[in-house]
Amino acid sequence: MILAVAAFAIASATFAPSTTLPKTTVYNKCGGPNISPELHWSGAPRGTRSFALIAFDPDATGGWYHWVVYNLAASTTHLRSGVRLPLNELGATSFGQLGYGGPCPPPGKVHHYIFTLFALNVSGLGRAGMTGPRTEAAMRRHILARAAITGVYQR
Repeated sequence: MILAVAAFAIASATFAPSTTLPKTTVYNKCGGPNISPELHWSGAPRGTRSFALIAFDPDATGGWYHWVVYNLAASTTHLRSGVRLPLNELGATSFGQLGYGGPCPPPGKVHHYIFTLFALNVSGLGRAGMTGPRTEAAMRRHILARAAITGVYQR
């Protein structure tokens, strides 16, 4: 059971909730430098032993994983813009790469990019390279709380 923890929150200095993600965050094949946004959080519940972060676009056909991060130490409270994480903390994006892969929607409608942080009751989920769905399955019974921030982007 996931607890609703009102104090657990995620925010960003790179973008405000429900606003357009800046060009700096856009995937390099879509004209941006592909720099991950700054994210910071507070209020993790008691018993948190690690964090996982998934950036997901539900508007893409079948959904699209833009960033899969796990095994973050419980003492972590932020990820700076452009952070380079160790391989054991990175999962595979839908681009087929480890690390951040920014927005790159087809021209047309607005896409939503949901950055969800999970507080987990385990110190780690697995080895590098797990896909988004595999990461979600691995943490399913270990989620203490979740917090999310959404940005939008349109080409």
